[in-house]
Amino acid sequence: MKDVFLSRRRCLEVSALAGCSMLLGGGVSAAEGPIAARETGELRSLMEKLAKAPRRRDFKTVPMILDTPDQWDAEALDAIIAYRDGMKQVWDNTEIGGPWLNLMRNSLNAQVFSFRHPDFLEVSATHGSAQLALYDQTVWDKYQLATMAGHDFKTNTLIEAKHLPIDIAAHEDPKSVFGPAGNTIPALQQRGVVFMACHNAVWEHTAKLLEKGINPDRLSHEAIAAELTNHLIEGVVLTPGIVATIPELQQAGFHYAK
Repeated sequence: MKDVFLSRRRCLEVSALAGCSMLLGGGVSAAEGPIAARETGELRSLMEKLAKAPRRRDFKTVPMILDTPDQWDAEALDAIIAYRDGMKQVWDNTEIGGPWLNLMRNSLNAQVFSFRHPDFLEVSATHGSAQLALYDQTVWDKYQLATMAGHDFKTNTLIEAKHLPIDIAAHEDPKSVFGPAGNTIPALQQRGVVFMACHNAVWEHTAKLLEKGINPDRLSHEAIAAELTNHLIEGVVLTPGIVATIPELQQAGFHYAK
């Protein structure tokens, strides 16, 4: 009987961050050389919780400081903090033009295939200009976010979905999702990476837009910040503030990386 791996990375849904139905089968013998260790189901369970957790994206206005859980994605955030698998990492990502997606992909590959931690959870604590990548193209166009992102970004290329092979047997193929071609947000979401957004960054981005005079609907600061929040891409977890959320994750055992 042909052996089938229970890899947590095989077919997580991009759009909902939901775990797929894993293929069941026997383990591979030592002589054949396992590609990845057997998953415990912890990550799959978390992905299912995140897929079901509500994301409020119907704000009319938002305040400068979020002071009640209904103003951020509290249920999803709580589920991430409560994740109990031993290996989990939070990346402090601030520069849209930096190597952040590449570094996360490399860490993910080594944790899963080298160190045999198939339930490894990787979180992007996104703020600064990196958070511009978490807004959809609609607000990029409306608010000319390319002017804030830098010369390398005429559009939000980091959210472009690519149809890449995700078969774990192709994990040495640089053209697969495991190689540099997988340095996109959808590709990493497909593999179980969670992207968190920062409300404080939303507020600060709004301030920069107002300073530039980019306000086509003549909205208030609170209303533009709400609109940016409503246009976070699917699967993102909104936090009241990333700098404050990182210690919560560290307290729960997440390893810090920058």
